[in-house]
Amino acid sequence: MKFKDYYATLGVARDADADALKKSYRKLARQYHPDVSKEKDAEAKFKDVTEAYETLKDPEKRAAYDQLGQRRPGEEFAPPPGWRQYAGAGFGDGRNFDDVDLSDLLNAMGRGRRHGRGPVAMQGRDHEATARIGLEDAHRGTTVHLEVAHEDGMRTLEVTIPAGVADGQKLRLRGKGGKGRNGGTDGDIYLHIAIAPHPVFRADGHDLSFDLALAPWEAALGTELEVPTLDGAVLLTVPPGTRSGRKLRLRGRGLADGRGGHGDLYAVTRIDVPATLTERERELFAELARDSKFDPRA
Repeated sequence: MKFKDYYATLGVARDADADALKKSYRKLARQYHPDVSKEKDAEAKFKDVTEAYETLKDPEKRAAYDQLGQRRPGEEFAPPPGWRQYAGAGFGDGRNFDDVDLSDLLNAMGRGRRHGRGPVAMQGRDHEATARIGLEDAHRGTTVHLEVAHEDGMRTLEVTIPAGVADGQKLRLRGKGGKGRNGGTDGDIYLHIAIAPHPVFRADGHDLSFDLALAPWEAALGTELEVPTLDGAVLLTVPPGTRSGRKLRLRGRGLADGRGGHGDLYAVTRIDVPATLTERERELFAELARDSKFDPRA
């Protein structure tokens, strides 16, 4: 079900009295009446204005509408728990909720209020927020402070982010959203994790990779190198005959996965050459060029 802001449709404040509602409705109805208006979508706007006025001019429907709280126009929302029973047998037509629009819901709730059933319990609104953290924070866990908009203004929340979260993951903070009404439960906050780019490592899920530059002789002869990880430097064996672009895996040296394990770390080799050569280096490379039978284009 999509929310409609009836007050905005009529261009009135939420505390507008009956006279203000009627005055605004008459003005807009004349402006958008399909028999006289030349404006685009005049008929649709006329229907929206009429629906808004028919709801707000009825005290019971308006009270039911106000129970829904302030939401964004077009925002999807679920009905309050037990709303069919609250509405009474007059709504017993067997329709699924997907077939019910906002005016149906307000009609049902309005009937419930007229029959003395009292206000229905309303669950609080869910909110969404984004936590931008570093790769090390995702690996080890961290605590962040979030500014979250609530009905009563901005609130600061201290949130513990566990080790092992991944970029794009969504955490649910139960009961930290909007306040429930009339005994309804509080809403939740859905926290989206965004991991900032790292100067060395690239993340793919819980696996990490980085570029490892090798000299030609290191790639040809093999070597042992000290390479970085998120938990400190380790020794990596580069086998003889390593080609550029090869992925050398360090098992279990990637990001924590939140289940007691870790992803893997991949060193992606890139063979580099000196930009300038000494006289001796030039002689050695020339000697290698004369004696080697290797043809990379063969």
